[in-house]
Amino acid sequence: MSVKILHAADFHLDSPFEALSEELAAVRRREQRDLLDRIAEISGQENVQLVLLSGDLLDSATSYYETQDVLCRAFSRIRAKIFISPGNHDFYCPKSPYAYVKFPDNVHFFTSPLISSVTLPNLGCRVWGAGFNDQYSRPLLSSFKADDSDMLDIMVMHGDMGGDAYNRIREAEIASSGLDYLALGHIHTFSGIKKAGKTYYAYPGCPEGRGFDETGDKGVILGSVSKSDCDLRFMPLGGRAYKILNIDMTGAAEPLAAVTAALPLNTERDIYRLILSGEFDGVMDLQQIKDRLAPRFFHLSVQDATRPPRDIWALSGDDTLRGSFLRYLKEKYDAADKVADESTKSSVLSAVRYGLSALDHAEEDN
Repeated sequence: MSVKILHAADFHLDSPFEALSEELAAVRRREQRDLLDRIAEISGQENVQLVLLSGDLLDSATSYYETQDVLCRAFSRIRAKIFISPGNHDFYCPKSPYAYVKFPDNVHFFTSPLISSVTLPNLGCRVWGAGFNDQYSRPLLSSFKADDSDMLDIMVMHGDMGGDAYNRIREAEIASSGLDYLALGHIHTFSGIKKAGKTYYAYPGCPEGRGFDETGDKGVILGSVSKSDCDLRFMPLGGRAYKILNIDMTGAAEPLAAVTAALPLNTERDIYRLILSGEFDGVMDLQQIKDRLAPRFFHLSVQDATRPPRDIWALSGDDTLRGSFLRYLKEKYDAADKVADESTKSSVLSAVRYGLSALDHAEEDN
């Protein structure tokens, strides 16, 4: 027997979005709430039987009443059983909405750091879980092992495989857990579907990015789990994305024109950070660039990481290690230049830049 699941985590509903204006931050919070309706739609379309939400559904232990209402309405549209493991941001406490809001009967919260289970005989499945009661948590999985059973054993839990403060989880503990699937939350990037012992496990990442540290595709995990295998896939939700674009300004005569020419099409929906790099000899008016290009984005920030141009062969005549290094490569460059070997010339110039950076104990940015 197999069970069809949808696994999601780290929505961080009601995030402040402090880098955005108040107006745009409010738009982003509304879009976060819209994700709940998307989850309900996918659950119905894919005939999902279990929805596993592995913590940090909320960004804090409190939330807007509007968010609570949207949660209840979206959950009521889902025919599947929903299991929620509170995390370090939305930990369970008397002031938490999880404690006083009347959620639909298909929603189960794991409110204790002690692991417990709910048996679903019609699915041949046991769902295990535990929840944070504070911002930090001791290791919760370290001594757990599911007793031998013909039932399918699934666990939903918020925890960190890389640190110690947020329910430390180690791969050896997963391998000895006896679980068939461990639905994790806390890491905001999809981990891939992994396996330790006979136990499959994964982080879905956050369903939509909230900053430039959360770039790339964001979504949920969808598929089926059985005693012998997991047939799971990552489903991008296609929401508003954060993107970083590096633009080389070397040789640019007019900054605004150079930046405009480097922009991709269809940027209006997303949030961009433009990093201007390379060598530039002139005045960089970042405010002008931002003001002129901002209408092409949901939100735009621009950073100047350019450096003044330098004579790359300067000091090649010095009787120093730097001089010897430059003379050697200049001979290579001149020889390639005579036969118009552009590939070798480019390689030599790269070697010079990285070599000089190493000699200067600096980081080359080209």
